Formats: sequence, C-alpha cells, structure tokens
Amino acid sequence: MDMRTTPHPISVLVVDDHPLLRAGLGEAISSQEDMRVVGEACNGREAVDAYTQLRPDVTIMDIAMPELDGVAALHEIRREHNNARVVMLTTYKGDAQILRAVQGGAAGFLLKSTLRKDLLDTVRGVHMGQRRIPPEIAMELAQHMGQGPLSSREMEVLNHAASGHSNRRIAERLSISEETVKAHMKNVLAKLAANDRTHAVTIALKRGIITI
Repeated sequence: MDMRTTPHPISVLVVDDHPLLRAGLGEAISSQEDMRVVGEACNGREAVDAYTQLRPDVTIMDIAMPELDGVAALHEIRREHNNARVVMLTTYKGDAQILRAVQGGAAGFLLKSTLRKDLLDTVRGVHMGQRRIPPEIAMELAQHMGQGPLSSREMEVLNHAASGHSNRRIAERLSISEETVKAHMKNVLAKLAANDRTHAVTIALKRGIITI
C-alpha cells in the first residue's frame, strides 16, 4: 500500500525559534497528503510541553534555541516518552551537540542547508522507524567517537582557559594545584588532538564543546 494514501497522516511537531523557518517547514509538510503539522513551538521548554500534550508521530527540533536548547529538550522528552521520534535540525557548527543528541536518542538529523531536499523523506523514514543521519554528520561522528569525552573538571579548566586565565589563576579559581591544572590541560590537548591551549579552545568552540 502506498504510504501517501494512508488514512492517518503523520503528525509532526515543528520546533524552531525562527518564525520564517517554522512557516517554511509547516508549508512543506502541509503540502503532502500523508503528513500534517499538529503544533509549533519556539523554544525547548515549549517543545517539551507541546510534545506531552500532542504526542506527535515525529518532532522536528532545532538544536540551538533559547531557554532550553534542543538537546536538553530531547533528553527531557525521551526521559518521559522513550518511543519519541525526534529529528534534530542543525546548521552543523559543532559535533559535540550532535554527539549528545545521538546519545539522547535522536532519530535523525536534518541539515538546514539541505532541508528542501531531505525534509519529507526524513520525516517518512523516521516515522517508519529508520534512523536518518546525513553522511556529512555520520563521517564527523565516526571521526570523533573514538576520542573520550572531556571530564567535568577538564571542561572547567578548558572554559577558564577560553576566558584567558593563566594556569595559576585557574588553580586558584578551582582550588587545585597548578600542577593538577597542567595535568588536566595535557589530557584536554590529547583528547582534542590540539597543539596547545589556544588550539584546544579553538577546536572546542568549533565543535560546540564550549561556548563563550
């Protein structure tokens, strides 16, 4: 049976903080006989509430949003509804957020640059139980999966380094010895394959591990 003649259209919740993008997504989805938009939200907090109320078949949600970002909202939704099918929308600036979304159970990803081409097939595929990850994202994930994540202490050291603090200053702030700071920084450089602390900060910002 052709999916497109299904008597029960795929219900879709659209979550993005840009009204024009929400409108564009809604228009594209509503133009199809086999899917319909059942709700919209403009931040992660609204998304969690809307999902609980509407229980859509598929949710399309931006990763970067105010109040509660998409990854945090994904984790909240999946904690209460482990069968939720959520597709994360991204401009693809950092793989750390994408990795967290994969770990949080995202059913797929849509790159904003290829939305027009991939949107409808992704919605249908995810609804059928498939996992949809664009090749660009899959390659980057594979490249970084082997590197252990930074520990919470290493993240603290890196964040202070990003703020321009010296090892001595970081040690004072964290109430640890300067030697311990150097040891943490050495681990950070190894995990990020960075040449020095400036390079580590640059990589971490690019990959979305830290923000300033």
